[in-house]
Amino acid sequence: MKVAALVSGGKDSTYNMTVGSSAVHAIAECMELPLYIQEIRGRAVTQELDYTLTKDDETEDLFALLSKVKQEHPDVQAVSVGAIFSSYQGNRVQHVCDRLGLQMLAYLWHRDQVELLREMVANGITAVLIKVAALGLGKSDLGKTLEQMEPKLLSLHEQYGIHPCGEGGEFESFTLDCPLFKKRIVVDESEVVTHSDDQFAPVLYLNIRKVHLEPK
Repeated sequence: MKVAALVSGGKDSTYNMTVGSSAVHAIAECMELPLYIQEIRGRAVTQELDYTLTKDDETEDLFALLSKVKQEHPDVQAVSVGAIFSSYQGNRVQHVCDRLGLQMLAYLWHRDQVELLREMVANGITAVLIKVAALGLGKSDLGKTLEQMEPKLLSLHEQYGIHPCGEGGEFESFTLDCPLFKKRIVVDESEVVTHSDDQFAPVLYLNIRKVHLEPK
């Protein structure tokens, strides 16, 4: 079965195939696969849990993207998505897949997040934090790998109930290496951007400006 993968650059979408979107082209290069990009022109017009076809909704941008992929690769039969817990996200991808006659593959769906985090680390997913937005996370955590962050994330899960895989928006990640990659990504230039300087839960981003690939 040939599969199209929805990739944001983070650990979930990458791991499902085994906001770093500015460097997502490098992931395609690492796997030597074609990359299709669609500008999101719509917005969340329909915010109900269940989705119905709605003009100018951002979901229609996904439909346009996958329509283009299917036109270029008519033998594609399924779509891989790294959704773990968001029914809002899952329902919209499913709606688009149903319209295009594609099967949605969501192997991480409703997995135990503690178990999933440990499994990702154990299976060689080298992903670094590129956004933090939760109590207990800060600037010093940006750029650290999941392996480095695992003890802290599990501790914060026990103390404050944060989602250890970031499903509550606590953090976002970018994948530098995994078993599917034929090369690894190395970050050359990055900068920290402060979105909200909250005293207890600041929102900070690691803007990846330049990367290069290395042989494994």
